[in-house]
Order: sequence, then structure tokens, then C-alpha cells
Amino acid sequence: MLKGKRVIVTGASTGIGEQMAYHLAHMGSHILVTARTEAKLQKVVARCLELGAASARYMNGSMEDMIFAELVVKKAEELWGSLDMLILNHVGSSYFGFFNSDVGHVQKLLDINFLSYVTMTVAALPMLKKSAGSIVVVSSMAGKVGFPLLVPYSATKFALDGFFSSLRQELVMQNTNVSITLCVLGLIDTENAMKTVSGVFTSPAAPKEECALEIIKGGALRQREVYYEYTSTKFPLLIRDWVPDLLDYLIRRSYNTEKLK
Repeated sequence: MLKGKRVIVTGASTGIGEQMAYHLAHMGSHILVTARTEAKLQKVVARCLELGAASARYMNGSMEDMIFAELVVKKAEELWGSLDMLILNHVGSSYFGFFNSDVGHVQKLLDINFLSYVTMTVAALPMLKKSAGSIVVVSSMAGKVGFPLLVPYSATKFALDGFFSSLRQELVMQNTNVSITLCVLGLIDTENAMKTVSGVFTSPAAPKEECALEIIKGGALRQREVYYEYTSTKFPLLIRDWVPDLLDYLIRRSYNTEKLK
């Protein structure tokens, strides 16, 4: 599906991003992975080469730094001369609890979860236009529906939806053959997610390996949106459109509020 294609994957040292790198390696892609922790990235790159990647490189750094975000794209251009797919998956650390009125934290999270996505997209678009490539944006149900205890995180994911859905429209209007796939994810069984919601959020988690593959397939097929796991994402949005108060109630019921006291 993506044999020989040149792909950037951000947030690839653990979780969904790591699994996407391994799937791409199986497919024989050229891969550039990024995250903050160099030691973890080195292990991911080594595993990608074992799995059959055409090539695998890494860059470690913080996406809070927009210069680093640009440099990742420039590195891809230096390595390959072009780019076929940009997978934006990284997120900054946030808390799981009632909004604490910390505006500075919201600003920092917007930089990492939103502005760095915009920065990398702007830097990559010239190459993607030439290759008729794809942008894959990993978002969340929290970017479609308001979830309690996730106020700063949810704000950044709503921002992604607004920006990339609008940009998609403009690319079509300009006859630009670059696809944008927005991935709306429910709860996934990554180590970080499970540790964060343990004992509080009672909905079942979907497997990260399958989630990663569905994201890649959606991008390769140039789908508008990917919903995973389908029943836990698409169906609630149908309820929201018809009976929004009911969905809000069901979401609140899925939290074990006793654990918050």
C-alpha cells in the first residue's frame, strides 16, 4: 500500500505513533519518526529496520519549539527530496481533572497540540503538492464533543478540526491534490491513556495496534475522516446531532466521579 513512500510520523516513540511506524515498516516505507526521548526513538528505528522499512531515521526534540517542527520537515526534504505523507500524532502532557483555570497551560498545550501541527503542515505543503501527498491528523472524540476533565486537551483537538477541515475546503477550491484525513479516536489502550483514566473513565479501550493500522489505511485511501473504534465514535456523534443533552448525560455517566473526590 505504501511501499517506497516517504512518511513522517510524529509522536512515534510510544503508543499509536510507535505502532504506525511498525506498520509502515512492514509496508516497506521510508520513515522519519519524531518524539522527545532519543533512546526510545532509537529502539523504534531499529525495530522498523528489522521489520523491512526501506529506511528509518529519527529526530528528537520538543514540538513546543516551532523551529524544531520546521526542521523535521526540512530533514525529510534533505533525506528524500520530497514527502508523500505527513502523519501528525504528537500531544503534550496535560492533566485529567476539573479545569484549574491555568491559562498558561492551555497556551502551552495549544502550541504543542495545534500550532506545531500548523507549522509542520505549512512547511510540508510545497512537497506534498508536488507528490500529490496526504496529511493525516490524529484527533479525538474530545475534538468533536465536550468531555469533562479534558478541557485544555479538548480545546486543542477542536482547533485541529476547525483548521484542517477548513484547509481541506481551500485545497479543493484551488484544485490542489493533497488529501487531509482527520482521525477521530475513542479511548485507545496506550500506556499513557490507561494510566491517566484508570478507575475514573469506565468505557472499554480499543487496541492501539489496530487503531494505528486504521489510521494508515485511512490516509492511504485519502479518506476525509477515520472513526476508530467505529461504534464508540460515530454512533455517539449521531446521538449528538439529534439529542445532544442525552449524549452529554451518557458521557457524564461514563465517569466514576467517586474517584475524583
